[in-house]
Amino acid sequence: MCHRDSVIISLKTKNKFNLSQLNPAQREAVEHIYGPVLILAGAGTGKTRTVISRLVNMLRQGVSSDSILAVTFTNKAANEMRERIRGMVSKESAKEMTVCTFHSLCVRILRKDIEKLGYKNNFTIYSSSDQVGLIRKLISRKSAKDESLDHNLAISLISRSKNKGVPVSDNNDSLVSEIERFYNKELKHLNAVDFDDLLILAVQVLKENEDVVSFWRERFKYITVDEFQDTNKKQMELVQLLSGSDQNVCVVGDDDQSIYGWRGAEISNILEFERFFKSPKVITLEQNYRSNQAILHTANSSIINNTGRREKSLWSEKSSADNVRIIAMPGEDEEAQFVVDEILEMTATEKRSYDDISVLFRMNSQSRLFESKLREYKIPYRVIGGQSFFDRREIKDLLGYLLVIKNPDDDINLLRVINNPPRGIGNATIDIAVEKSRDLGCSLYNILIDGDFLLTIPPKSRSKVESFVSLMESYRSPMISKYSSFGILFDQLVEEIGFTDFLQRNCKTDNEYQNRRNNVFEFISSLKDYEQRGKKNGMQDFLDDVALQQDRDEDDDSSLGVNLITLHAAKGLEFSDVYMVGVEEGMLPHKRSLEEGTRDEERRLFYVGMTRAMNRLTITYCASRKKYGELIRGEQSSFLEELDPTHIDVLSNEEAIGAPIDEGDAHAYFSRMKEMLGDD
Repeated sequence: MCHRDSVIISLKTKNKFNLSQLNPAQREAVEHIYGPVLILAGAGTGKTRTVISRLVNMLRQGVSSDSILAVTFTNKAANEMRERIRGMVSKESAKEMTVCTFHSLCVRILRKDIEKLGYKNNFTIYSSSDQVGLIRKLISRKSAKDESLDHNLAISLISRSKNKGVPVSDNNDSLVSEIERFYNKELKHLNAVDFDDLLILAVQVLKENEDVVSFWRERFKYITVDEFQDTNKKQMELVQLLSGSDQNVCVVGDDDQSIYGWRGAEISNILEFERFFKSPKVITLEQNYRSNQAILHTANSSIINNTGRREKSLWSEKSSADNVRIIAMPGEDEEAQFVVDEILEMTATEKRSYDDISVLFRMNSQSRLFESKLREYKIPYRVIGGQSFFDRREIKDLLGYLLVIKNPDDDINLLRVINNPPRGIGNATIDIAVEKSRDLGCSLYNILIDGDFLLTIPPKSRSKVESFVSLMESYRSPMISKYSSFGILFDQLVEEIGFTDFLQRNCKTDNEYQNRRNNVFEFISSLKDYEQRGKKNGMQDFLDDVALQQDRDEDDDSSLGVNLITLHAAKGLEFSDVYMVGVEEGMLPHKRSLEEGTRDEERRLFYVGMTRAMNRLTITYCASRKKYGELIRGEQSSFLEELDPTHIDVLSNEEAIGAPIDEGDAHAYFSRMKEMLGDD
């Protein structure tokens, strides 16, 4: 099972707190209360136990509970910390201690003093949907008739502008620049802020008002920040402003697990902590309670290749009979089949629970084959930190086109695709068409092809509707044919409507765009693969199979299922058996890492993946895999070449699957398979 911390402390009564439960490094961290302190907590070293024990010990040493501030990154983490503390101290002390996220802290500061920035303290925090509504209104009001601007693109650019402190006007986009100015002006007029504003305005009011910063320094004399390696520049600035001259600041993190540089995290905050806080105490937690020594030794041999890291070497008292396995696979189909076969064997012969097992991958698109294969064998699974492949927005959009091509009377999917990407068919035109279809009791598509309806809408709108209908009709006949190359044709359609360009305009980060574009290519590739299998009814069979794959009712039990997780989403989790798949050059490290100078971060991502494993770690790579519909040659990641071979078994696919099992295990295995497949 996945846990935040493998070392669990008893939380039932405050009497359970005992320093003797801690190892020497943990105890040193817990007892160091005053002045700045950096706790370097390696993976699985009992970070949560140490942080909570330190907070409780502060209370026992006479620190007032209402003077303590503990900051986390998520509401879930904050709630977990509160609950653990509540079980170890009095209800009054737990209630008075402030445990919150950065955004929640900023709201507190602004509710008290935002009036100094020209706002009222009853300001509204705009949600994403609120932002969309306001931006749409401004675009409609400010853009000329011959100008168009997607609201998602505008929101993305404005968000980047706020976080980087660089006006959109620097991008030479006059319309977005104008929208940005009016957006910020309108927000203030409406006495509203967005999530980007919370941190920016909180720092501003603290910097510009001595009485404000003095109040909060007096209020919070002791500050603890969890997951410090994930902080950005503004968050560091906020911590510095609040710490005052006493600098009773404790930050907890691991530079070796800093993997969010693409969303603004600054690893320099932890690497150069001494530059921000004078003469801090640095304590390193190295004893790992999660993984066996074989896994840790192998992981250590990777991360030491990073430059500019804080030196640490994790170790464990847990021995292992299993080495780390590195397995070369012929292709991605064999890779997925191998993993599923082993899952079937483990759950049958070892009585292993599904949720003890995790499959980790670099990119979201890699989950498709594993999802399909797990469903084929009726193995429950869950996607952690992301959606199922077929539930992703861009995939639903593409499926929408296929479904309308197959069945023009599918009003739901027609509404999804009619102006997606935007093609000038406005909401007013769509609303008129929908109302008429309801009045006449016919499908929306029948209205769109009706000459009488077309005469009721403006010429420009009429032209756009006719172009859309013509587009769909040009692809319908060839694609629904049993013998058509529907995958190739759909690829042409995606190109013709400019779908990937549309994605690029609407993604907030390049990383998001690359992931979503890869999903599109993976989907098209799956169409072409399906086509090559020569199914009887071509596209119809494909859509039926997808629909069945989307039926996840039997998988709703959140306590049971193989875990499919991207490496980014896996941080903080742990599993008995871990499969790291697709560890190939260009995937991990990602091909962009050389261009962007992020190879060290990619290695940290590799390290995070390895240290999720408690008992067994298997790493696979493929000699070839399909990319954008073409078979390309693959090679093992250069990260694998860096590993110390002492605790590694390097195997071919044939060697990996050739290990014999005894008669009893074999009987259990095949009985389990029959049960899963529903055989009598």
